[in-house]
Amino acid sequence: MSPTLISAFRVILPDTVLDPGWVETDGGRITAAGPGLPTRTPDADFPDATLAPGFVDAHIHGGGGFSFNDADPAAAAVRIADVHRSHGTTTLMASLVTAPLTQLEKAVAALAALVEEGVLAGIHLEGPWLSPDHRGAHTEDLLLAPEPAAVDRLMLAGRGTVRMVTIAPELEGGLAAIRQITGYGAVAAIGHTGAGYDLARQAIAAGATAGTHVFNAMRPLHHREPGPALALLEDPAVFAEVIADGVHLHPSLVRFIAASPARAVFVTDAMAAACAQEGRYQLGGLDVRVAGGEARLVSDGTIAGSILTLDAAVRHAVHDAGIPLADAVRAASQNPADMLGLSDVGRIEAGLQADLVVLSPRLEVAAVMKAGRWLMLADSAG
Repeated sequence: MSPTLISAFRVILPDTVLDPGWVETDGGRITAAGPGLPTRTPDADFPDATLAPGFVDAHIHGGGGFSFNDADPAAAAVRIADVHRSHGTTTLMASLVTAPLTQLEKAVAALAALVEEGVLAGIHLEGPWLSPDHRGAHTEDLLLAPEPAAVDRLMLAGRGTVRMVTIAPELEGGLAAIRQITGYGAVAAIGHTGAGYDLARQAIAAGATAGTHVFNAMRPLHHREPGPALALLEDPAVFAEVIADGVHLHPSLVRFIAASPARAVFVTDAMAAACAQEGRYQLGGLDVRVAGGEARLVSDGTIAGSILTLDAAVRHAVHDAGIPLADAVRAASQNPADMLGLSDVGRIEAGLQADLVVLSPRLEVAAVMKAGRWLMLADSAG
């Protein structure tokens, strides 16, 4: 793989923005980045575009009509990854919704092989250890308290590939389970929870470092009972997931979370209908109707994931929530990589994997590079 020199109107680095700037890659790695115009003719030139790190989606259930909970999750994963990569997501997790333990164990084992191959960055268990009162689009009868043997069973099935587990800390054994999960090197995320402020603080003290789609599927903020959201957002050691689609959160709350001490992490929570036709779908065995850009349970209208892609989340954050572009890009790349402990992606930095996305002036994806190879490249580049 020969060296590739890329110049752009704007280059977003971890701590600064080059305006203009350039990046050089070789052998699938970033070798250098610098300000101004490059000293030789670039191989790809984007004079009116922004060069950003490839996006990292830490919470995603599907896309293109496929779901990680499908009967053949490994085959589905390849299709889902391809669909979201075209929207700038070069690194993604496989999020599994609540299912019987035997089914989850089988899915985790199948997906673990794809993590080991590098198709996926890891596995996220969103269930079964969730609150029935804040279950969202999870089957109530399948929700469980986190018994130590069951936690071990699913973590061991993943052979070290389960990177994140969402848990309601108020469940019997919840705090102990957080310690057990983090003992495996995974992120414990507080979510789908009725926990109060004090218990959420205890969960953070026990090792929880993330909040699953903050404000959604958790006890709401109240002036006398502030609930888990405030505990998460006031802590600079916490990563706060944000579904920035204009459906899950008002734009002002997206802006509020981005300005909080916690580190905002844009996630899609995308289900199978992302990048697919609207209509009827299933999510974890529940019937979902997708219409007007929203996914909701047929039974009661509860929001059931999203049809979001991370490029659309960045556009919404900038255009509707008023978040600076560099901050929005980092919330879709650098912050999720840091949350998951992925040291090789999420930044434009020498030595890291050459995962890049080119955003047009309207913040639409114009080109995507994965490990130094262009997956898509606008005809005008070069």
